[in-house]
Amino acid sequence: MAARLEAPRAAARPQAREPGLDPQPGLDRRRIAAWYAAFAGYAALLAVFSRHSDQSWGIWASGGYLLAAITAVSYRRSRGRDASLLIGTVGALAGPLTWLAIRAPATADVQVVARTATLLLRHGSPYLGSGHLSAWRSYDPYLPAMTVFGLFRAAGLPGVIGDPRVWIAVTCVALLTVAFGLAAPPRVQRADRRHEALRRATFAVTTPVLALPLAVGITDPPVLALFCVALACLGAGPAARGATPRPAGLRRLVSPHRIRPSRSMVAALAIGIACAMKITAWPALPVIAVMIAARDGRRAAWRFVATSAVTACTAIAAAAPAALAEPSVFLHNIVLYPLGLTRHLTPAASPLPGHLLAATGAAGHWAAICLLLAAGLAVAAWILIRRPADNRAVAWRLAAGLCVLVTLAPATRWGYFAYPLGLLGWLGLTGRDRAVAGKLPAPGRLTRLAPAVARLTPAMAGLLASSGATAATAFRPWQRSPDQPALRGLLARVRDPGALPHLRPPAGPDWAGPGAGRGTQAQPGAGSRRLRP
Repeated sequence: MAARLEAPRAAARPQAREPGLDPQPGLDRRRIAAWYAAFAGYAALLAVFSRHSDQSWGIWASGGYLLAAITAVSYRRSRGRDASLLIGTVGALAGPLTWLAIRAPATADVQVVARTATLLLRHGSPYLGSGHLSAWRSYDPYLPAMTVFGLFRAAGLPGVIGDPRVWIAVTCVALLTVAFGLAAPPRVQRADRRHEALRRATFAVTTPVLALPLAVGITDPPVLALFCVALACLGAGPAARGATPRPAGLRRLVSPHRIRPSRSMVAALAIGIACAMKITAWPALPVIAVMIAARDGRRAAWRFVATSAVTACTAIAAAAPAALAEPSVFLHNIVLYPLGLTRHLTPAASPLPGHLLAATGAAGHWAAICLLLAAGLAVAAWILIRRPADNRAVAWRLAAGLCVLVTLAPATRWGYFAYPLGLLGWLGLTGRDRAVAGKLPAPGRLTRLAPAVARLTPAMAGLLASSGATAATAFRPWQRSPDQPALRGLLARVRDPGALPHLRPPAGPDWAGPGAGRGTQAQPGAGSRRLRP
């Protein structure tokens, strides 16, 4: 009696976690220690050989990374991992960001974002007219949606609270947490998925690829975080896949249900908002559209493009209503100024091949622009010929394309390599989850494989079709029964395990299989005496 009562309780308890599936194996203590040690060396070099805000960040981050690596090595439990991530966050992001916001003058990026927000509130446009562009600081190379981060300063919030860098960092952490949560394997528990997503987002923003731009006020991290959200949505597929079907007819109108947009539409919204922030986000739109066309069809691709374009245009119109009447404003600030074709040149002049070619003179400048266009067409042809099949292929091609464009741009800087490096980091943090999730299919899907495998071997088809019969019969796939059904009729009979004579349980009034003593009973009166749990 006690054994019978204990069996349902044991079945109701949660099953033990498999060591390969949960927790997620992509970010453990040793990897954190190794990466933080490498980051400490990079920050130390930056503290020695750089100046101004980069040097301040290097001094803060080198000590924070080193202490975080020591903490990760010293404590072997999960608390040591969390403690090292917290120390890395303080040393590489929170500490230098607060220090630079209080003690150092604002960088050009922060000044532009704050000024454009003030112009938007006063004049309805974040851009100055062509007659007021008296210096390079007067230009605004960002699209209007970037102005949102400066509204807190324009509204009068003082000190660190109103600094655009704080809100850029908070937005970046929130978006990356959502992205890593969407990219987690579906079999991971919800609470563990949230905790692991927060850990990975914390680790991502503490790397030099994101921590340095966030601390000094560069505006690329939110766009990169929106890329990650879109890639996570494209890899997860539609949210309603596998859900219970909705009732038809009048019952559909009265049945309560939540409206959940598909993951492709969420990805389109993310890309649309990113395209409304910076011009560097626009290459992601055609790459993702080609992938969706190859995977889901042209109609889904056009739907994605239309949703992204409408989202971007709506955000631009909402953030710059007065600038829509003057197209020349967008031309001078967003197109001509980044290409170096205005009277006042941009200070972004890192010694990359495109800038070195443009510095030779007017002919070299136009040659650099033509080379940039040719490289863009070559990358587009490569993507159309070798179309990406999934979100990881999109990340690889987007990283390669952005790397080529940054290298050949006439006016560029080293910081733009944060895009390809960030995409490669995303692939590294989510690659092991994809491998773990694809190790073993769900048990309920095994029977769907039976018709396909029946073409190869009837014995394997019967094995996949009936889990109870195979557990009760000593089945040897390499042996063939004399009464084996013909291959032509097997596909019609494989759904019914009792229709296969060599897989029927032995007949007998008292036979209940090897699990009879554990709550398994035989159903009397049945022709084939199947097991009944």
